[in-house]
Amino acid sequence: MEACRLTATDLACRRGERLLFSSLALELTSGQALQVTGPNGTGKSSLIRILAGLLRPFAGTVTREGMVGLLDERPALDEHQPLGTALAFWNALDEHSAPLDRLGLADLTDVPVRYLSTGQRKRAALARLIGQQAPIWLLDEPLNGLDTDAVRMCEALVAEHCAAGGIALIASHQSFALPDMQTMALAEFTP
Repeated sequence: MEACRLTATDLACRRGERLLFSSLALELTSGQALQVTGPNGTGKSSLIRILAGLLRPFAGTVTREGMVGLLDERPALDEHQPLGTALAFWNALDEHSAPLDRLGLADLTDVPVRYLSTGQRKRAALARLIGQQAPIWLLDEPLNGLDTDAVRMCEALVAEHCAAGGIALIASHQSFALPDMQTMALAEFTP
């Protein structure tokens, strides 16, 4: 995997008249992982969107070296298509596919995405993320809806990604088991 870096300097996020966080700084390089924690409404999802380049910060800068893959509550899969067709669309663009057997999705390829459970949708979103082969993973609540086995599988996939030289930034209320992962409490950056 290519070398990658994700840096935020003096970052601030504002929603309406409310400043969610300010003076936030982080730097992640190849092989590193960071879990961002904090109460509801402190800006974890907004931070992920800013780091992905989907939301402009109120202040500060973000620098990315390497392609970014985002996993959030919107899996970017056509709800009306069978899962296999929906994933094939992205696989053709990315020129890669994910191990559907490992993700527990191989038997669901003929099921329309709209009929998948929350956990199945989350695993499908993981398949999409893996297929991108982006070195920087931004994961917003990646364990929501997953059963115990799927949680362990998700943690293993992220660990493998980092061991291969990727970066993972995880915003989650749930504990995420990953060796040598740093943590950041977003509440510390609230004004």
